[in-house]
Amino acid sequence: MNHSLRQLAKGLADVVFPPVCVQCGEVVEGGALHHVCVRCEAMIHRVEPPNCTTCGSPFFGEVEGERLCPHCDGMRPDYAEGRTATLFKGAARALIHELKYHHGLHVLADIEAIVRASPHIVGFVRDAIIVPVPLHPRKERERGYNQTALLAEAFARAAGGDTRVESLLRRVIDTPSQTAFDRRARRENLKNAFALRSGTTLTPTLPYILIDDVFTTGSTLNSCAGVFRRAGALNVRVVTFGHG
Repeated sequence: MNHSLRQLAKGLADVVFPPVCVQCGEVVEGGALHHVCVRCEAMIHRVEPPNCTTCGSPFFGEVEGERLCPHCDGMRPDYAEGRTATLFKGAARALIHELKYHHGLHVLADIEAIVRASPHIVGFVRDAIIVPVPLHPRKERERGYNQTALLAEAFARAAGGDTRVESLLRRVIDTPSQTAFDRRARRENLKNAFALRSGTTLTPTLPYILIDDVFTTGSTLNSCAGVFRRAGALNVRVVTFGHG
């Protein structure tokens, strides 16, 4: 089916089954996003500079000189820099939850649109190798897909250029959920949880960007970055869709 026919089919489907907002449940009419209404879209906090260069969290107010970030204070990152597209609340949070817990693959187009409209994210990932944080095989079988790999593809499409996605990592330990753990417990929980895929060789000078859906304490991304550092990668960064 060519693009015009797909657009026509989508238009007819929207008439019969109008899309509803993933945040408030109201019918979506107009706006840039297909699954977020105009009112909820306006409340999405799209992160822009100035921001913390470790976790991506925005700095509010005037920023003069070096500023400590309360979200990653005391963290010793194994990567050079981190950025995030949105704050993880409201419709941004609802989009990730729809994708992650409700098989909502349809929201990927909205996520891509948000990233595409974020110049400091597009420029950050363009022409890099985007590496998704892997799920344990058991978890991926249960879910049917790795949502982070799908996010990586959305980021790569938004960035364009020579940006590409490569699944270079595997999860070797089936760790319990990180939700209830603090930073120290998360770090211990993830010790030796990740490894390079068999046969993978990293090129030290190539730009690798590790991607996850949300930056909470950074423990997952930092654990993955440590694997890359120990394998000789010199240019490792991280990016997430949400922060919080």
